[in-house]
Amino acid sequence: MIGKQISIFPPRTVEELVEDIAKLNLEIQELYCENDIPWVIGYSGGKDSTAVLQLIWNAIKQLPEEKRQKKIYVLTTDTRVENPIVAAWVSKSIAQINKAAAEQTMPMEAHLIYPETKESFWTCLIGKGYPAPRRGFRWCTDRMKINPANAFIRERIKIHGETIIALGIRKAESTARAQRMEKHQKGRWRERLSVNSRLPNSLIYSVIEDWRTDEVWMYLLQWENPWGYTNKELLNMYQGATADNECPLVIDTSTPSCGDSRFGCWVCTMVSKDKSMEAMIQNDDEKDWLQPLLDIRNELDIENDRDRRDFRRIYGTVDLFEKNVDGKTTIENIPGPYTKYWREYWLRKVLEAQVKVRQTAPEEMRDITLITHEELSEIRSIWLEQKHEFDDSLPRIYKEVTGEEFIDIRVGAGNNLLGSDEWDILEEICDEDTMLLELMAKLLDTERQYYTKSRRIGIYDALEKCFETSSRSKEEALENARLKRDLKNAVSEGDAGKVKQLTWGNIKFPKEN
Repeated sequence: MIGKQISIFPPRTVEELVEDIAKLNLEIQELYCENDIPWVIGYSGGKDSTAVLQLIWNAIKQLPEEKRQKKIYVLTTDTRVENPIVAAWVSKSIAQINKAAAEQTMPMEAHLIYPETKESFWTCLIGKGYPAPRRGFRWCTDRMKINPANAFIRERIKIHGETIIALGIRKAESTARAQRMEKHQKGRWRERLSVNSRLPNSLIYSVIEDWRTDEVWMYLLQWENPWGYTNKELLNMYQGATADNECPLVIDTSTPSCGDSRFGCWVCTMVSKDKSMEAMIQNDDEKDWLQPLLDIRNELDIENDRDRRDFRRIYGTVDLFEKNVDGKTTIENIPGPYTKYWREYWLRKVLEAQVKVRQTAPEEMRDITLITHEELSEIRSIWLEQKHEFDDSLPRIYKEVTGEEFIDIRVGAGNNLLGSDEWDILEEICDEDTMLLELMAKLLDTERQYYTKSRRIGIYDALEKCFETSSRSKEEALENARLKRDLKNAVSEGDAGKVKQLTWGNIKFPKEN
């Protein structure tokens, strides 16, 4: 989305900015030389993190070589669903940072890290069936960004006891960001240095917290990039991702700043539109190859996706919630993961997009990977082992879309006693009864999973769970959940008559209840 510059600080002249940079230069040097605590710079390749890295690089470079021995880690998290243009830019940046650091004997060490395959976006959405992220279920950020970075930082804390994390966060980014930063400032023991509430023994160093967007760009365009990149290209990337493709003269804080776009994951449904990618396609005919990605993102982002999702939660339970519509209270079920049909649908769409962009993208982007082979292998494992979908549709879909055989990287993968032939027979027997098909598939595949074990301890519990989650039709399961809810409320309210009515009336509960 396009960021909004808020008027927290009065405009500064170029001379005042130069003076502020000089003060920051000394502050960075003093803080760096003060102790042995290693630094981690959060680098996304965007304007703010580039400014922070550039400020720190220039300050440390002015120190004598014997004083710049403490390691500074430059850390970038690639979620694997980043805007491909930005991802390529960042990947090249990381390589250039390490090259320049070695040439200039700088203590910088750049790392590009990724989320675990089992926690990636496509593993969760296509494999497990997680719905596209929403404000009420924002499952992506922790898994894909925060956890990988925190794991890296924790390893440094184990060795050194503490870390200082330098970030390009600014109060002028938004009112909400300003409020959060003001809150953390209360516990400070030093200017621009705050306790990290999410990670013990680490401090947040907000180097440019008081800068406005125009000041960030002024610095980037007037001070040379020390690791050999050109910040004008960075500006061009931002400008190309702005709807009007213009760069106005900033005369006051009400004037929109040049290059104020926000980049992020191309699949993000936490915003109403991916304005940056839309603008890229609109402003540059050579970026038309991004359209299949935008199409998938827009198709994921629908207001009501209940018809695409199971009526049960991911572990088979039916959970209810009260909903108030026009003053009337209704009881509805909380929808669960995407159904088998929709998980297979999204897999096909992503593979088709990958094939298309590899054919239409510029030569330097032809090796683009939207979904990795490791993710495909993990998805197949989830479908087979957790979902009991022994028709094993992933290799078939992969071949239909790509024309290639799917080679699973897992040892012994696909060595099942059941397969697509058995699935076809079950479908015929069940005669379009989806719940019966699901139950039979789970029972047969559960037996298959225990077949090769030397001890079959737990098989009866596993089979019982199949009946608990898959033996009722949708209507029966929803009614049963409502009755359980009423019984629980009656018990908590001490209504003996209602409890007796629910327990001994014509309501049929499963034996375990």
